[in-house]
Amino acid sequence: MKKIIAICATLLVLTLPAFAAGPKKMPDASYKKVSELVALPDFLPGMGTLYVNPSTLPVGPFLAYDRKGTLVSTIYMVPLSDMEKHTAFTGLATGSNQVKKVDITFNAGHPGVESPHYHVTLWHVNPESAMVK
Repeated sequence: MKKIIAICATLLVLTLPAFAAGPKKMPDASYKKVSELVALPDFLPGMGTLYVNPSTLPVGPFLAYDRKGTLVSTIYMVPLSDMEKHTAFTGLATGSNQVKKVDITFNAGHPGVESPHYHVTLWHVNPESAMVK
């Protein structure tokens, strides 16, 4: 648990903005829609439509947009194996300077990030108001 808290603190303290424009601006051309890279739907309930720069896989950042096209969160998918090795993740980009809430959830694996990992979600809006259901 201490490792997870340390990683989250590092992510919050060392993140840099990925975009200068507002939250409705879609990512630059280096980011690809995740559903075009792996067998996942365009819209994932609870997360939204995800974009990632393939060169940053598996960790990301994944930029999550809601049904209105608003950037609602930045998600990192941190492999459990990297956490066990005490891997440092520094200078990670985020989709927005504003972070309202952080969620950390375990995932046993899915297309694109098959190994067990944690989703570290930096919410840029109030999650209850995000149109991701």
